[in-house]
Amino acid sequence: MAYFMISVDDPQTNKEFAESLDSDFPLLSNPTKEVAEAYGVVTAERAFPFRWTFIIGGDGKILRIDKEVNPSTAGGDLVAHMQDLGLAN
Repeated sequence: MAYFMISVDDPQTNKEFAESLDSDFPLLSNPTKEVAEAYGVVTAERAFPFRWTFIIGGDGKILRIDKEVNPSTAGGDLVAHMQDLGLAN
């Protein structure tokens, strides 16, 4: 299992943000917004990305999208979603 975040900020901003949090997982940078647009978190009407969580299976299929992400509970919410999907104990 792998987990990471993707941001539309530039790599240096993301590096500084990850360091400020002592992040133990990758924070990927997508300043061109191509990936964000492909996943629908950035649209023509909304240039600032939605904060959504995608759970993607090993086959690349999207298993669940959480569009109600709360930063203070996101970790626990992710575990609960994975348990619901039978992906974690």
